[in-house]
Amino acid sequence: MKKLEDKTLTKLAKAYQEMSVYLGLGIQMAATIVIMFFLGKWLDDYFDAKPILTITFSLFGGFAGIYNFIHTTINIDKKPKEKSDEEK
Repeated sequence: MKKLEDKTLTKLAKAYQEMSVYLGLGIQMAATIVIMFFLGKWLDDYFDAKPILTITFSLFGGFAGIYNFIHTTINIDKKPKEKSDEEK
């Protein structure tokens, strides 16, 4: 019974470890957009160029966040394939 519990906990820990990368991606994307929005807002106030820089930096943050999300997802999918190729 003890070995079964240990196997279950090991599998559960591995599942959480693999899932944590995907959970962090959403937070990274949202943080990028929010940070770029506030940077644009601050620059608008500093240069008195309202709303041009806020919109520009918000769009740039959105594109950067989506690019990072796609790039990281593609690299995550490649890693298991590389490991299985090395085992052969």
